[in-house]
Amino acid sequence: MPTRTSLSKTLIILLAATSALGPASMQILLPALPVIKETFEVSTEVAQLTLSLSMLAIALGTLFYGPLSDKYGRKPVMLLGLSIALVGSVFCFLANTIELLILGRFIQAFGAAVGLVLARAIVRDVYGAQEAARVIATLVMVMVVAPMLSPALGGELMLRLGWEYVFVVIAIACILISLLLFKNLPETLKEPVPFTGVVAMIGNYALLFRSRAFCGYAFCVTFVSVIFFSFISAAPEIMVAVLKRPPNEYGYYFVMIPIGFMAGNYFARHFGRSMELNRMIGIGVSLGFIGVSLAIALQLMGFHQPIALFAPIALAVLGNGIALPNAQAAAINEFPKFAGSASGLTGFLQMFFSAISAQLVAVIFNGTVYPLLILMLIASILSLVCFNLGVRVSPKASA
Repeated sequence: MPTRTSLSKTLIILLAATSALGPASMQILLPALPVIKETFEVSTEVAQLTLSLSMLAIALGTLFYGPLSDKYGRKPVMLLGLSIALVGSVFCFLANTIELLILGRFIQAFGAAVGLVLARAIVRDVYGAQEAARVIATLVMVMVVAPMLSPALGGELMLRLGWEYVFVVIAIACILISLLLFKNLPETLKEPVPFTGVVAMIGNYALLFRSRAFCGYAFCVTFVSVIFFSFISAAPEIMVAVLKRPPNEYGYYFVMIPIGFMAGNYFARHFGRSMELNRMIGIGVSLGFIGVSLAIALQLMGFHQPIALFAPIALAVLGNGIALPNAQAAAINEFPKFAGSASGLTGFLQMFFSAISAQLVAVIFNGTVYPLLILMLIASILSLVCFNLGVRVSPKASA
């Protein structure tokens, strides 16, 4: 089927919603975790598996869908993933034990991960690297902002209807998105890539890992994401336990973080046509390093107010919003023929390391903000190093 030369704004928004489905469905259950713990009479650690194993499922799903879509096409694999997410949502709604709920959550997240991979691959199929970065910026903004709002929706559903109805909302979203994609999404894969099984899939990933340029850009995406996810996972505890502020104040300060990210995405879209790809990435990762460094400096100077933490991190996250879509586009651009596999592997690294960092900040927490900030500083330095590796060895650096 011939591809289009561009995607409509409506279809781009639809792809953005699909890419946000996995993270949003993962985080919408957060307010209900204490209730789930009481309902099934399990420990906090067991209840937490409904979240942590969902993150693992998303990471694994990103590896699965890319190669499959390179062989069979973007559209059928996208619909397959959404169908799996629908089955998982129904499974969760009907679960009467914690084991079945955890299994259902794993199935749901594995299916919903399809949007993270294929939305970016579809964009890269249609656009060149420079224009793809602008469109991916929209996908990334929705992917990050929607999960930030989903816990509030989950909390309202839990209070008004019960925590089980969270899964009804996700199931309805899966059905609506599937119907709209079935009707409006063209097949954008130009030339299928032979796929002969798991061995071949591993071979494709080995090919990608042998490219120093791909690794540079992909790990730049990874460590930029670590900055973001490690902060949002630790900030609520730090606000209460370290800064001694009531929980309700957290929401007021936290709004600075999505605003920063959206501002970065706006910058990426607005200057995407006039500014070279690698220059955008360089600006983004540099702002990430500056923002985290400023947060550490303010803490060392004795400024322990929330604004002294959230404002510089908002600057760092603004840099994330600039760097992420451009680095993702640059990584995929190294192997346009394997756009699905490249997008999948990049997404896996992004989610896998972010999941580890989210757990690590809880382990290293010592009653101060410094372990978190040091971890974020290390991640910002690694993102700079990886970016410089990618731009130095990439033959398509200015493509």
